[in-house]
Amino acid sequence: MAEVAAEPFEIDGILVRPGERRTIDLPVTDLSTHTPMTMPVQVICGRKPGPRLFVCAALHGDEITGVEVIRRLLKLSGLKRLRGTLIAIPIVNVFGFVSLSRYLPDRRDLNRSFPGSTKGSLASRLAHLFLNQIVAKCTHGIDLHTGAVHRANYPQIRANLDDPEASRMAISFGVPVVVNATLRDGSLRQAAVDQGVPVIVYEGGEALRFDELSIRAGVKGVVRVMRALNMLPASKRGRKTLEPIIGRSSTWVRAPASGILRASIALGAQVAEGAILGHIADPFGENEVEVTSPSDGVVIGRTNLPLVHEGDGLFHVVRVDGRQVLAETLDAFTPEEEYAEGLTAELADDPLLS
Repeated sequence: MAEVAAEPFEIDGILVRPGERRTIDLPVTDLSTHTPMTMPVQVICGRKPGPRLFVCAALHGDEITGVEVIRRLLKLSGLKRLRGTLIAIPIVNVFGFVSLSRYLPDRRDLNRSFPGSTKGSLASRLAHLFLNQIVAKCTHGIDLHTGAVHRANYPQIRANLDDPEASRMAISFGVPVVVNATLRDGSLRQAAVDQGVPVIVYEGGEALRFDELSIRAGVKGVVRVMRALNMLPASKRGRKTLEPIIGRSSTWVRAPASGILRASIALGAQVAEGAILGHIADPFGENEVEVTSPSDGVVIGRTNLPLVHEGDGLFHVVRVDGRQVLAETLDAFTPEEEYAEGLTAELADDPLLS
């Protein structure tokens, strides 16, 4: 049987044909200075048919780790063997990115503004543009995020695990923790699901900072998902995919008092219920309280700021069972082994696709 021909991909009236790679500046709006503001999009259209996957970052403008993940991803020569179409959007919230802000100039959160409207706020209009010009034309999506300012996230995937396709993508990404995350009104994931597009969210690192482990894990993860979708050839190494820890719920451990935090637990650490995560003391050390874990689990997020107020979120713990399996999974997570020492993806001979 003859193979079905690959189809071109169209954005804003611009057609990218099979075998082509093109960067498109998607018009957003004009600045008050009359300067045009555009969203940069790169489309790689494979010569053979396959899924249409979008990979986006900086939906929150200060979450820049995903920008570097996409930059390295696009440097891989192995993309010449791509089946289907890869749509890379390294900076969705261009306004927040240039101003080092999570939000848009109207102080709205873009990831709570979907599906958007052509007549709404700036955030609403940008959400509508992204949803209709990109998401609605794809079959799958990966949304790259980090922790907020002064908060770091351990590499993890958040997805609706009750959706078989989203679950398959989440498991294949290859990070040690997958959290079942319900859909939130106004989020990109919710709007994408309404369009029939399964989307997973990768979290890793901290806002306004590059975290090398999270970047490497992100690049590897996107490649693994593309392999699972048959967009790229299978790995020649034949390595077994990491079986992740599945977390069905998580909680933020909040400061029981104001003061100066001395954290005693690292990101990715396995903790038992009641384990001491840190201590909060006043500047004189006269009053000190313990911060303890509410359950068995893994620390998937934590504050990096020692100065805390009562009620501040300090440690994000995902609840899990099975401590031996947990320890083995965490120990097996070594994304740095997939890189040649001292080399980034574009300089090495495509170690991510070997």
